[in-house]
Amino acid sequence: MDRLLRHPAFRLAAVDMLGISMGTAAWGLVTGVAMVKGGLSVGMATLMSLLVYSGSVQLAVIPLMTAGSPLWVIWLTAVCMNLRFVIFSNLWRSYFAQLPLRQRLAIGYFSADLVYVNFMRRFPQPRPAPEQTPYFWGAASTNWLAWQLPALAGIVLANVVPLSWGLGFAGVLALLGVLLSLLFDRATWLAAGVAATAAIAAFALPLKLNILVALAAAVAAGLLIEALEQRWDGLSRWRRPLHKRRPLRKER
Repeated sequence: MDRLLRHPAFRLAAVDMLGISMGTAAWGLVTGVAMVKGGLSVGMATLMSLLVYSGSVQLAVIPLMTAGSPLWVIWLTAVCMNLRFVIFSNLWRSYFAQLPLRQRLAIGYFSADLVYVNFMRRFPQPRPAPEQTPYFWGAASTNWLAWQLPALAGIVLANVVPLSWGLGFAGVLALLGVLLSLLFDRATWLAAGVAATAAIAAFALPLKLNILVALAAAVAAGLLIEALEQRWDGLSRWRRPLHKRRPLRKER
C-alpha cells in the first residue's frame, strides 16, 4: 500500500482528479441531503451511499421512491442508468485482465465516470502498462473520498440544512459540470440531446417515468450513432485507393 501511494502515477491521478473534485463534492453533498429529505433514515441513506456509490442512480431513484413507484420501476431505472458500467468493465479488461479476481472486483466497485474519462485520456491505447494500476487507484480513491465525505456530511446534517440554501440548484450546477466533462465526442453530445428532449417530451408521465424514457432513448441513440459511425468508417475505407486504405478500427 505504501509503495502504491508513493508511485508517481498515483499522485498524478490525484492531481488530475482535483480539478473536478469540487463538482463531485457538491453533487455528493446534495445527494446526501436529498436522500434524507426524501424519507430515508440516516442509517439507510449511509448504507445506500456506501453500497450503491452512484450519484446519478441515487438521485434518479429518490424521486421514484418518494412518489411511491413500484419496485420494478425503481430497479429498472437503476439498471438502465448503470448499463454504462458494463461498457466500462469491458474496456477495463484490456488493462486489468491479468490482475487477480479480488482486485478486479475492487476495480469494478470503485470505477466511476470521471475516473474512466481521466484514465482513458492518459492511456488511450488498450494495452497493459505498469503505471496503469497505481494511476487508477489514485483517481479512484480521490473520487471516492470527494464523493463519500460530503455525501455522509449531507446525510448527517440534512435535518439542520434549510432548503433556503438552494442546495438543489447547487446540485444541478454540479451535475452540469460533471455532465459537460463527459461529453467528449459527437455520439455523447447527441445522446445527451436525445435524453433531454425525451425527458421533456415525457414529463407528463406518472411515477417519474420520463426519467426511464430518457435513459432508454439515450442508450438507443448512443448505440445507433456508434453503429452508423462504424459503418461509415467501413464504407469510407473501401472507397479509398488501395494504397491509402487504413485498417478498420477494432470493435470494442
